[in-house]
Amino acid sequence: MNARFLTPLLWSGLWLGLMAVALLIRPILPVDETRYLAVAWEMWRDGEFWVPHLNGATYSHKPPLLFWLINAGWAVFGVNDWWPRLVAPLFGLGSLFLTAHLARQLWPQSHKQDNAPEADHIALAAPLILLGMLFWTLFTTLTMFDVILTFFTLLSLIGVVRAWKGKAVSGFVLLAAGIGLGGVAKGPAILLHTLPVALLAPYWGRVLADERKGSLAGWYGGLALALAGGLALALAWAVPAGLKGGDAYRDAIFWGQSARRVVASFAHGRPWWWYLATLPAMVLPWLIWPTLWRGLRGLGNAFGNGGVRFCLAWFLPAFAIFSLISGKQLHYLLPELPALSLVFAFVLLGGVREFRLRRRDQVIPGLIAAILGMVIFFLPSLKGPVQLPSVAGQLDLFWGLAIAAAGLAAATLRPRALLGRVAMMTGLSVALIVAVHLAARPLLADNFDLRPISQAIGQWQRQGRTIANFSKYHGQYHFLGRLERPIIPIGLVNGDKAAFLRDHPDGLIVSYHEVEPQVSRKESKPLFVQPYRGKVIVVWEAATVRENPSITNRNNAKR
Repeated sequence: MNARFLTPLLWSGLWLGLMAVALLIRPILPVDETRYLAVAWEMWRDGEFWVPHLNGATYSHKPPLLFWLINAGWAVFGVNDWWPRLVAPLFGLGSLFLTAHLARQLWPQSHKQDNAPEADHIALAAPLILLGMLFWTLFTTLTMFDVILTFFTLLSLIGVVRAWKGKAVSGFVLLAAGIGLGGVAKGPAILLHTLPVALLAPYWGRVLADERKGSLAGWYGGLALALAGGLALALAWAVPAGLKGGDAYRDAIFWGQSARRVVASFAHGRPWWWYLATLPAMVLPWLIWPTLWRGLRGLGNAFGNGGVRFCLAWFLPAFAIFSLISGKQLHYLLPELPALSLVFAFVLLGGVREFRLRRRDQVIPGLIAAILGMVIFFLPSLKGPVQLPSVAGQLDLFWGLAIAAAGLAAATLRPRALLGRVAMMTGLSVALIVAVHLAARPLLADNFDLRPISQAIGQWQRQGRTIANFSKYHGQYHFLGRLERPIIPIGLVNGDKAAFLRDHPDGLIVSYHEVEPQVSRKESKPLFVQPYRGKVIVVWEAATVRENPSITNRNNAKR
């Protein structure tokens, strides 16, 4: 078998192993994953597929595509826990294949190496580099929207290149589909990741292989039509949903998801340089691989390459825009990571600079991983000289040896082919994330698995009891408990707790504490207690709270 077949098989196998461990080891994580599954559950339960709801109220923070896909899977497989957790990661796997396809469009005559003339090594290396970025490796296992957005960003940009090369109809249709579906996946953010590249087409397109023949007026006219088509596709959901959801919901999805969120972001958040400071960590372990640094020395000679210019027109404007917006999250930049992986693959395997492979290049990242693994394994021995966080005692530190073994393997096993060394680095990243999952299994089970309390709440609801949550409620119990009715948030405004106790004398109140509250009377004991993120969740009878009004306070340890 040739590399063009084996390498996609490799990254697919690594993804499959990573997801198997994540599904088996990690619970559905609060509050994001549990919230998104709660929205999908209410959509399924109520048969309301146009306007998402959370805890009985309209949910305007995210468009419905993820929730639709979860419900589609439930329609086929029945309601289960595993399908919702596969939806976003499957888009992550698809993004690897789209990254390879985009590479073949950008460098159709790429340099061939390693005695495998049939293999397009840039297209094979770029997905491996992307999967090997530890930040991507972790996030591709989570139920989040940004990996889905990355998929539609790639689809849009494939359409842009296709249209520039003369296949205008199919290219602009792909661009419109990517913008429209990206909008239904995560709102107008799709435009920040795609439009700058299309607008800057003269910068990268005039030096791209297979340059198009046609006027710029025709290009921008086609782009305008594609943008209109994409917006029409997104509005095909948004307009009926806005009419059905009411004034507040309509205002939120048309204004709050775009202009208001951007304008309001300037009043709070992180400084403009925050992404500059965090980007190096996002591209680990490639940052500590000497081979890449030697390849990047030739980047100055590659600025005239159309594919490199395309990636710069993709990465730099989005990076600048997100840096200027004060509200920042690391995962906002996930759709730009494929651009970096493409550039890295090009400087390594595109023939931009010839350099000899050095045996010691693998030693540095391998030894760093090995040392990290040994430090994790010997953490209990460090309790004396080092003040460790309390969660360290809940980790299965034996898996530090697995990290050390993977690091030593990467340091000593040196494939002759550069593509093989890229694959080795990616395997090291996947092994590290797998080992972290296995090491964290006891911690995750004891502190993040909300299934016990959720199922107890579901049982109480089915018995006819009304549940209140003493703080803002994020839907964390709804899917896991298959709840049929809303939970009432209290403790947010004056008098809401007293009103709940008056109206629901047999109700139950969920509260959150630093330590478990102590009560003097046996009949005042909590109905349910569960550890949660180093603290405790407690369920009280309404009668107990009526007799001890302050017992629901977060810092109340004794009573």
